[in-house]
Amino acid sequence: MSEPVQTPQTFPTRIFSGIQPSGGLTLGNYLGALKRFVQKQDEGIETIYCIVDMHAITVWQDPAKLRQQTRELAAGFIAAGIDPARSILFNQSQVSAHVELGWIFNTVARMGWMSRMTQFKDKAGKNSENVSLGLFAYPALMAADILAYKATHVPVGEDQKQHLELTRDIAAKFNNDYGVNFFPITEPVIEGAGTRVMSLRDGTKKMSKSDPSDQSRINLTDDTDTIAKKFRKAKTDAEPLPEDLEGLKDRPDARNLVNIYAALADMTPAAVVTQYAGAQFGTFKPALADLAVAKLSPITRKMSELMQDTAEIDRILGAGAARANAIARPIVDEVYDIIGMIRSRQV
Repeated sequence: MSEPVQTPQTFPTRIFSGIQPSGGLTLGNYLGALKRFVQKQDEGIETIYCIVDMHAITVWQDPAKLRQQTRELAAGFIAAGIDPARSILFNQSQVSAHVELGWIFNTVARMGWMSRMTQFKDKAGKNSENVSLGLFAYPALMAADILAYKATHVPVGEDQKQHLELTRDIAAKFNNDYGVNFFPITEPVIEGAGTRVMSLRDGTKKMSKSDPSDQSRINLTDDTDTIAKKFRKAKTDAEPLPEDLEGLKDRPDARNLVNIYAALADMTPAAVVTQYAGAQFGTFKPALADLAVAKLSPITRKMSELMQDTAEIDRILGAGAARANAIARPIVDEVYDIIGMIRSRQV
């Protein structure tokens, strides 16, 4: 007999998001993710934030570096303002429900769905025959990350929106296949001026830690002088700032700097343009550099302090994993019941 169909109102609002511990946190990670995570935490919504180390190993990782990068990312979360007492912060591999549900979703997802994932095509390139099966299948694990907590909302960048659409397809197919309304149809949360921070050397490309030029990005470990110099040398054009946003339409480098200023200052890009209308970049870039230093240097200092005590970071991640498991374990156990798995019962 099928489980009774639930109404959407049975799903409490719950936010989940994760970041890979691939090393080298940038301004893009802060404005596009960490800053927004803190804002959601401060709205009083239940928030679960995960360091997705199982995703990281879809390409080979040096074990020592993976441990270091996982701890550094945890330090970045905390330094940016995530409070482990108010949000759940943990690393994915400590909660086995993720990989268990990920396997089940491998049987729900269709090959055609996975083949259309553009990120796999971008990462695999012409070498698709030699990359790991995990790189191809990891969107199903991403769906499991989200749905193991019945998360209703996920802050994502534009580059992950397709994977969230796949999560919605998997949830809908599971519900339909088994005649239940067990999983929510998760909504993406894409908002704010800084959701996609572009390179300081090329405003048409995303800021990336993998860019060969360190001048293309602001690292959260950069000192104040380095941050200031990178912004002063950021690529712009010869025109002054316009009087309205329409004037930035075909000026990607200028638009990027305006968006960064807006995100750091909690302003709209329109308000920034109004404030600096007619200003040359010789005026605007130093102002942006000063703002960035004021906002980022406390985070850099806090990260450095936290990394002096990695045992405490490990303790925080372990405590977060225990809290995460308390939510995910019953959900995954119920999935086993729904699909017909015989499970031993503890008396």
